[in-house]
This record gives sequence, structure tokens and C-alpha cells, in this order.
Amino acid sequence: MKVLIATEKPFARKAVDGITEILKAAEYEVVLLEKYTDKGELLEAVADVDALIVRSDKVTKEVLDAAKNLKIVVRAGAGFDNVDCEEAKKRGIVVMNTPGQNSNAVAELAACFMIYMSRNQLTSGTGHEIQGKTLAIHAYGNVGKLVGRKGKALGMNVIAFDPFITDKAVFEADGVECVESIEELYSRADFLSLHIPATPQTKGSIGYDLAMSMPKGATLVNTARKEVIDEAGLAKAMEEREDLKYISDIAPDTAAEMAEKFGKRFFATPKKMGAETAEANINAGLAAARQIVDYFVNGNTRFQVNK
Repeated sequence: MKVLIATEKPFARKAVDGITEILKAAEYEVVLLEKYTDKGELLEAVADVDALIVRSDKVTKEVLDAAKNLKIVVRAGAGFDNVDCEEAKKRGIVVMNTPGQNSNAVAELAACFMIYMSRNQLTSGTGHEIQGKTLAIHAYGNVGKLVGRKGKALGMNVIAFDPFITDKAVFEADGVECVESIEELYSRADFLSLHIPATPQTKGSIGYDLAMSMPKGATLVNTARKEVIDEAGLAKAMEEREDLKYISDIAPDTAAEMAEKFGKRFFATPKKMGAETAEANINAGLAAARQIVDYFVNGNTRFQVNK
């Protein structure tokens, strides 16, 4: 088997060494393509590989067309909207992610964001404490659970909504209140931590109405995906309410305009930072390698996302 590690934004060296060790122990050939600047380099590199590991790299129809022997793609991370899953499915190519491997990194960033905004982005002026405030979590998966636990540790009142979790005991085990609707979640949120994926149903779903329903001084925290935000609707709400705040580690298309309009009520990191820790980088890379070996040896498709 031949495995390509294609990362425009490279893994940490320790991660690359670990991935290589796992794959070579299984007697697979390993090819490394890092910091490539031309899509043509990727198209050439995938031509004869059986497996592909990527980070945020785009695995499009064009890439799949070029990959004549490809059997599996593993996205080292939770999100997988950078891979054309439907096109891969048509070709019988398995697509996997590595859920949970960067969850703590993202959760820590969400907690950091809440404090950062409550303290006026660490500039002059009187800020607020987050203890005693209500933290609302939209989607209670791996990251959402960790954000909730960190919120509880900081003395926050934590509520959550996830339509895919029907057993309230899941929330109660963490001391988290399960609310019945998105509308209730937002209407009670001093801080709303967003963890929904970008799907046809969720894209553009967070906008004017939900933002306007939030309490005075509320902050929307997005460590999920840019596409789930209705940027025009959110900007309109922030124009009408000078107390609303938005912070994201995925810069909106209108980031420059929002920064100019809303000042310290808005902040976006220059690039996506959720998984940018050494630990998450290593964990996700090693998990990707192990999943490839497990798939070829045992046929394990537990983390397949394009079934």
C-alpha cells in the first residue's frame, strides 16, 4: 500500500515521524507532500496512492479524478467539508475523519474567547466576569461536552441543545440542562458556543433572528464553521443592538468591514486556530494513520463519514 500525507499546512515534525512509523510498521510506502503551493503538485502526487491523509487540504473531484488507485481518504480532524464526500462515495472511496482528537484544543479556545471578549479584548475599560453567566452550547458532541465541563469549572450555568441526543441523561451526567429548542437556547445565552457542522441544513442558519433573541450583552462564539453563519443577518443584528458581540476563529468574508463597524464587539483570528496545538496536531495525525491500517487490515469503517 502507498500512503500520501498531503499537507499544505504541515503536521508537526513529531506527528509526521509518528505517522510514518505506524505506516511503515504495517509495511506501507509513505510519501510526503508538504507546503505545496500549486494544486498540480497534489494532482501529480495522488496519481498512484492507495490512501491519503490531509488536514484542511481540498480533496475535490479533480483530485479524485487524478487518484486512480485511491481507496481511502482520512481528514486528520473533526470537520470534513474540505473533502467531496459524495464524489468519493460514487467511486467507492471511503472518507473518514478523526473525531475527538482535537476536541480539547477547540474547547480551550472557546473558553479563552469568552474571557477575551468579556474583558474588552484585554484593552482598557471595565470588563465582566464569566462566573454566574449562562453558557449555552449548540451541539453537544465531543467539543460541546468539553466546553460545558470547562464552563462548569469556571462557575457558569450551562445549558445545551442537540436534536440528535434524545437521552437527557447524557446532559444530566455533566450537570448540564437540556433545553427543548434552539430558540430557547439562544434566548437564555450570555455566551453561545457554536459547534454545529456545516451541512445543507445548517449553512446560514445562525443569523438575525437568533442573534436578536439573545440577552443584553450576549456573545456568540464560533469555533465551528464560517458557513453556518448568515453574515448579513448577524451584522444587521449587531448594527441594531450595540450590546451584541461576535468572536470567531474562522474569519467571515466581511471581517474587515465588521472590525471597522463593531470595534471591540467583534474579533476573528487571522486563520482557523481551533486545532492549532501541538497535542491536537499529533493526536489527529496518529489517529489518521492507525485508521488507515485498521481499514486495510480489518475493514474497520467506524469513522467513515460518507456511508
